[in-house]
Amino acid sequence: MSASTINLSDPMLSQDFATVFARLKPHMAALDVFLRSQLASFEPEIRDMADYCIDTSGKRIRPALVFLSGWSGGEAPSESVVRVAAVVELVHLATLVHDDIMDEADLRRSRRTASRQYGPEAAVLLGDALFAHALHLASQFPTPEVCHAVSDSTRKVCAGEIVQTLRRGTIDITREDYFRVIDLKTAELFRISCFLGAKLGGFPPLFVEAVSRFGRHLGIAYQIYDDLADFFGMEKRIGKTLGTDLQSGKVTLPLLALLDRLQSDDRALLVDEILRRREPDLHHRIRQMAELGIFNIVAAEVEAELTQAEGALASHTDMTPVPLLRQLCDTLRFQVRNLQSPEGV
Repeated sequence: MSASTINLSDPMLSQDFATVFARLKPHMAALDVFLRSQLASFEPEIRDMADYCIDTSGKRIRPALVFLSGWSGGEAPSESVVRVAAVVELVHLATLVHDDIMDEADLRRSRRTASRQYGPEAAVLLGDALFAHALHLASQFPTPEVCHAVSDSTRKVCAGEIVQTLRRGTIDITREDYFRVIDLKTAELFRISCFLGAKLGGFPPLFVEAVSRFGRHLGIAYQIYDDLADFFGMEKRIGKTLGTDLQSGKVTLPLLALLDRLQSDDRALLVDEILRRREPDLHHRIRQMAELGIFNIVAAEVEAELTQAEGALASHTDMTPVPLLRQLCDTLRFQVRNLQSPEGV
């Protein structure tokens, strides 16, 4: 199913999405219980701060990937799978805390960011504490493999964030640079979620490798979608502060595509906005993106990654997780199309 042929009003499509995530209700409930139980491990002085971050309103895509990649039926998840899902969620939450500091974002999951709630100085250390506890949980597995994998991925995620931070306020960024950064900062955690889920699920090595590649391409697609949503989304629907990429001088794929298509004078003005020499005119840039077809250009990149994600699973259609994982691709296609739907779903 291509992104251009999705019918937003198709009730069967929405029903399929609901079916995928309804199957994970006991898994997510077990994850919530486990995460809440971890609050006691934090020092009393910061326990409420950790609790503020460990909420239930997020999409929890990475834990879902752990559960779905190891899927063998509808039985309750094992303690080890729930623990791994908690590890990747804590790493993700830590990156969100740090992202919101750098983006100076006000909202995350429809409420004040940790940075706004506690101040950026305390929030950066809170993110560090979440990272540390994730690795502590990973170290408790009977073999070091999980801890090695998670720590390696965490380093890559941080490296991606560092590179992106150093490149804020510059236009010296190529498409290759952009894809390298999102491969590290987003796709890596998708990949490791799929890897660990399939590994703990006892699947053969070839499938573990295939599902890891699936996760990587899905993660790249998701980050491109997220960057597109920063310009075309609605804050009340997305649940976080939008328009922060241009405001913070972060050059993402929509801005790269716009820079390529503007006339020289207007391009120079946009460059000044990215370099923070002048106040960004977000609404004007969104109008230009609409006029120049930037949405469709970037959406096509999402579709290309989703096609590669599905291709990674093409030789493993007999494996139980595959139909559920492929439905996640259609879920993301639907979300992309929904960005242009004023009524939403």
